[in-house]
Amino acid sequence: MKVLVLGDGLLGGEISKQTNWDVLSRNQSGLDVNIASTYFALTDYDVVVNCIANTDTYSINKESHWNVNYKFVDNIIDICNQSKTKLVQISSDYVYAGSVDNASEVDVPVHCNNWYGYTNLLSDGLVQLRAKDYLVCRCTHKPYPFPYDAAWDDQIGNFDYVDKISSLIIDLIKTGASGLYNVGTETKSMFELAKETRDVTASKTPEHVPKNQSMSIVKMKKTLNET
Repeated sequence: MKVLVLGDGLLGGEISKQTNWDVLSRNQSGLDVNIASTYFALTDYDVVVNCIANTDTYSINKESHWNVNYKFVDNIIDICNQSKTKLVQISSDYVYAGSVDNASEVDVPVHCNNWYGYTNLLSDGLVQLRAKDYLVCRCTHKPYPFPYDAAWDDQIGNFDYVDKISSLIIDLIKTGASGLYNVGTETKSMFELAKETRDVTASKTPEHVPKNQSMSIVKMKKTLNET
């Protein structure tokens, strides 16, 4: 199986580090889905893992989020469909913010009142509607070690450090999983996660930040035969 990772940021770089899969980035490789050379680069692979996204979560720049998190995905879907390449789309657990506790893949997601969450939710639907062969992974990954002196003790979710989230995504890809998956580890607070790698003080989330990003990871665990 020949795999190409789009994006060399925190997640894309870690996935490539763990697998030695090829990487194509916007900055280093001049990635542009609108030019023929990029099209042919993508069609030479069995699987394309799209880690490219605007992750400036609370930015009010609608155009940037729209162009990167939605229009770019739309173009990648077309390329993958034409070349019969599987698309692995990295999404966000922020689409569950404001939804039910411990949301599953079949629960109705509610975006978190920002363009980041909204465009991720739209692109998730677009992939499910139009992609002929796909895997959507909803997750949140953090740098290792935790980079801040304080961490929110009232925000919970299935987030984890980038090495663990990357490993789970890689396992799903190698297993041949398809469809929509919540990807993460057991539910915890951000403070509990941060304490695993450094001494931090507990703090509270600002009003605009979702407190509950929890989601069910039962489907993922069954697919990976985890207990």
